[in-house]
Amino acid sequence: MGSKVTKIEFEFPKMKVSNNDLKIKFPGYDFDIFEKKIGIQNRYISNENETSISLGIGAAQKLFNKHKINKDEIDFVIFCSQTHDYIIPQSSTIIQDKLNLRNDIGTIDINHGCSGYVYGLSLAKSLIGSVNIRKVLFITSDTYSKYIHEKDRSLRSIFGDGASATLIEQTNENFINDFVFGTDGSGSIDLMIEKGGSKFKIDANPELLEYGTNNYYTKNCIHMNGPKIFEFTIKSIPKALKNILRTNNKTINEIDYFVFHQANQFMLETLRKITGIPKEKFIVDMKDYGNTVSSTIPIALSKLLVKEKKTILLLGFGVGLSWAGTIIKT
Repeated sequence: MGSKVTKIEFEFPKMKVSNNDLKIKFPGYDFDIFEKKIGIQNRYISNENETSISLGIGAAQKLFNKHKINKDEIDFVIFCSQTHDYIIPQSSTIIQDKLNLRNDIGTIDINHGCSGYVYGLSLAKSLIGSVNIRKVLFITSDTYSKYIHEKDRSLRSIFGDGASATLIEQTNENFINDFVFGTDGSGSIDLMIEKGGSKFKIDANPELLEYGTNNYYTKNCIHMNGPKIFEFTIKSIPKALKNILRTNNKTINEIDYFVFHQANQFMLETLRKITGIPKEKFIVDMKDYGNTVSSTIPIALSKLLVKEKKTILLLGFGVGLSWAGTIIKT
């Protein structure tokens, strides 16, 4: 008995923000250079009525409708997000209700970011392999824009909101191979919202802080130490790639496509050159969406599912700091 990723759909907010739109907000910044280096032209930004749950539900409904999936056959729901609608209850229970799924199913939230899709796949595979579960609905959804300060040019340029819905099914053959995980919590402070949890409440009058050049945030907002994240990525991810290949007894030549977390074009191209992955095998797909956190891998992967009998390596990395990878077959 095995498992397989069979279908993926995704959903974006209604509002698309282009680099030309951002030029109006940040007139002193050269977005032509930004686009050439970072590889992002557009991103979608949620309004006050669009949330991680609503976008996730939209992606799931697309999945059901487009592929004629009987939702009564869903046995478990996994929801991955770092921007939940509520602190309590867990979002997956609300999604079960809104999608009118059966009551005799399991639901769970996982609070992971850029490595979250691979983590969710590992959980789905384990569930299918160990209990009476045949079909898992796995939703990723993040609305980082709601936590980015309006004067944070860097993060407003990079991140976009979005959601994905993946169907993982029980099969006779195993299409999802072994997983590799990694964690370096010493870097957790390098991508963080410091206030708003149970340790530090939201500050009613937060101090405006500057970082880099003309970037601003408060401790109620997301703050990213870009150089530290880049340093972590270049140090850890090439080793992780070797570990994934070794664990699954594969070589780079035996992989048809590599789908890494779509952080930004410069970072991905640097990783590609370090690891020696051929350009034609290396997927870069963020131009029209930006960095959608846990949804970057499934959005890019969705275009490859139509290619039969392909071997694809997935590798997510980022906030935490954490990383996770596996190899799947279509």
